Amino acid sequence: MNQRAMTITLIVIALAGLHLWAGLPATLRALGLHAHYNGPTYSLPGKRALIVTTSHASLGDTGKATGVFGSEMTAPYYEFLDAGMQVDLASIQGGAIPIEPDSFRWFLIAESDTRYLKDPNFQAKVASSKKIDDIDINQYDVVFLAGGWGAAYDLGTSAVLGKKMTQAWSAGKVIGGVCHGPLGLLLAQDATGEPLVKGKRMTAVTDRQVQQLGIPFTPQHPERELRAAGALFESSTAFKDFFATHTTVDGKLVTGQNQNAGYETAQKMILTAGGKPRTP
Repeated sequence: MNQRAMTITLIVIALAGLHLWAGLPATLRALGLHAHYNGPTYSLPGKRALIVTTSHASLGDTGKATGVFGSEMTAPYYEFLDAGMQVDLASIQGGAIPIEPDSFRWFLIAESDTRYLKDPNFQAKVASSKKIDDIDINQYDVVFLAGGWGAAYDLGTSAVLGKKMTQAWSAGKVIGGVCHGPLGLLLAQDATGEPLVKGKRMTAVTDRQVQQLGIPFTPQHPERELRAAGALFESSTAFKDFFATHTTVDGKLVTGQNQNAGYETAQKMILTAGGKPRTP
C-alpha cells in the first residue's frame, strides 16, 4: 500500500471511529436507556417531596466506587421541582451523597444529570443531605427511594428508614422509588404489622439485569428480596434488561423497574398525590 492509500485508509478509520463515538449515546437512547419521557406531566405547587438515597460508597471488596445511580436521583428531583414542589434530599448517614461514577460517563449520562452538573443549588443539597434519622416524614407529601448499587448495602437493612416508611404509609403519603430503591420498603410495615410490600404490586431492578451487568455479589437483590417478602413482582424485559422500563402503581405505592423509569415514576407519584395536568 502506497503512502497516499495508507493516509486515506487511516482517515476513513478515524472518521468511522468518530462517527461511532458521537453516535453511541443516541444509539443507547434508541435502545431504551434514559428514553425521552413523552407521557403526561403534572403540577403540585406548594407540596413537598423527599428523595432518599444510599450513603454506601464502595462496591463490595472490589474497591470500585459506587453510590446512587445519578439519574435515579436527578430525574425525580427535576420532575418534582418542575411540578412546583419543594424537594429535599436525605441519606442513610447524612452528609455528602456518593454518586456512581459510571452513571456520569459520556455515553450513559442522562439529560437530568447534565442539568444537575450546572445546578449549584442541587449540588449543595447533595453535598450536605439530611440524615434519615432527623427527618420528620410527616412534612412530606411524596417520598422517593433512589437506587444504585450502594442502596443494595444499606436501604434494605436500615431500621430507621423502615420506621420512617411505616410512618409515611400510615399517614397516607405517596411512597415509592426505582431500581434498588424499593429495598428501603423491606422493613416497613402496614397497619396490621405485616410487611408493607406483602401483597402489593411492585417492580424494581430484576435478577436478570443484575446478572447481565455482572454484579451478583451485593447483599440484596430487589426482585429476590421483594418476592421473598410477599410482593407481587412484575417487570418488563428487553434483549438486555438494562434497556427495559416499567412502572407499577398500586394505590399510593409507585415503583419503577430501573434507571430508565425515574421520569415516569416521579410523574405518576405526583399524579397520585393530587397533581393536576401541567399546561404545556
